[in-house]
Amino acid sequence: MMRQLLLDIRPIAAPSLNNFVAGANRDLIAHLRTMTGPHPGLSVYLWGDSGSGRTHLLRALAAESVARGLYLEAEQINLTAADTLIAALEATRAGLWLFDDVHLLDTGAQGALFRAINLAQGRGITVVAAGNAAPRELSLREDLRTRIGQMLPFCIQPLHDEERIELLHAHAAARGMKIDPEVFDYLMRHGRRDIRSLLGVLDLLDEHSLTRQRPVTLPLLREVMQTRLI
Repeated sequence: MMRQLLLDIRPIAAPSLNNFVAGANRDLIAHLRTMTGPHPGLSVYLWGDSGSGRTHLLRALAAESVARGLYLEAEQINLTAADTLIAALEATRAGLWLFDDVHLLDTGAQGALFRAINLAQGRGITVVAAGNAAPRELSLREDLRTRIGQMLPFCIQPLHDEERIELLHAHAAARGMKIDPEVFDYLMRHGRRDIRSLLGVLDLLDEHSLTRQRPVTLPLLREVMQTRLI
């Protein structure tokens, strides 16, 4: 028998500084809030493990900079198009340039980012970059690592278990999911610990609940986790 497919039209909350569970990162969030005004200040480098929220924070910073109507344009630049990057940056009026996953850049893109940071410094533009390691530990060309190392550094601290559960509750609420506490408890005990995996299980759990027209229960969670081989 074919499973009934349902169209999920519930909006998911866009990344913002308000819906980021700060935990031990309150100073970081407070600083990023100061950067959404007309004078964002010093360039910043964020680093943390996969699933730590680097991309969430960059997207939130871009969205909130524009939303406040403070005449600050924010652009997220795609470094994969290294041959046209500098020309695009020279033409833009954006006051905040965001670069994600710098640890993944190939040789050409590293050169483009180095030139972009120099261009930003010359024009008084703020750069926010993010990667998976401290500047000295990045496998990048030395001059680029030096430039990144000159930025104001913030290490994104991992969440404690209570904060992870808080994040799971918030994510479930954003999706309109009604979940018993035992479901979260089981997921925390038997699932992978990183945030990306935990949220991925919740998304898959919601999908299975919709397509099978079954409530979100512990048995359904076990089925989902077996499917993911967690």
